[in-house]
Amino acid sequence: MPQFDLETARKVFRAAPFVADVGIEPTAIGRGEIETTLTLQPRHLQHGGQVHAGVITTMADHSAGAAAFTMTEGAASVVTADLRMSLLRAAKGERLVCRAWVVKPGRQIMFTEAEIYCVTGGESQLVARFSATMAVVSPS
Repeated sequence: MPQFDLETARKVFRAAPFVADVGIEPTAIGRGEIETTLTLQPRHLQHGGQVHAGVITTMADHSAGAAAFTMTEGAASVVTADLRMSLLRAAKGERLVCRAWVVKPGRQIMFTEAEIYCVTGGESQLVARFSATMAVVSPS
């Protein structure tokens, strides 16, 4: 299993240009799971003031991929093969928190899920659910 502690996860998130630009940061990590956060800025919002679906999907996808990566061996990488995002309600608040985990690990395919919460004034509300199939890619 690769060494993928919280500091390593932060470096990996910062090394992904789009994810770094959005501002998603890991806050906790374990084998097969990760938690990430995003402090919301005006650039993350739609014209109506809610968080753009693309921001929420990016956060869930990258977090779920990181959760899957914690369960790989050697120098493998993880890419999304299929995803489904269910937006449950508009996200309007101070920050997003994503909790992602591996439902079923495998050597070539992993099934992952994530929940995204919007936090306002200390109150947290579930705003989206995500599921994805992740492909484990061996180095060439």
